[in-house]
Amino acid sequence: MFMTPAMYVLEKSLDTAALRQRTIAHNIANVNTPGFKRSEVSFEDQLRQALGLEAGLSLDRTNPYHLPVGGLDITPRVNQDNSTTMRQDGNNVDIDVEMVNLAQNSLNFNFATQQLNSRLAMLRYVINEGRR
Repeated sequence: MFMTPAMYVLEKSLDTAALRQRTIAHNIANVNTPGFKRSEVSFEDQLRQALGLEAGLSLDRTNPYHLPVGGLDITPRVNQDNSTTMRQDGNNVDIDVEMVNLAQNSLNFNFATQQLNSRLAMLRYVINEGRR
């Protein structure tokens, strides 16, 4: 009843941010490991596709609160980047890129947390004021 599509997307965004944090930390920890290949989390493309924001055939919904056809069953995936090499030893971790990704992930996590908190605050207000 309370799990709207927006709240589901926010939940998945928080899950993705946590996974991305672990992945970036793993990349940073292995910056000097010979032959290590960095990993990255893909989620946004799946979300765009599930919401019907990509070009292609989409179906119309009669109510904007209805879930898209097929539901929003999206899960973040960790992909390893084997296509590049930064150094002679085969390692492809760029510490500057990882630190930028870490800062961006922190901002995304904070934004999703604030949005989820505001939605829960609205529900809490309705529940508390409904008793009076």
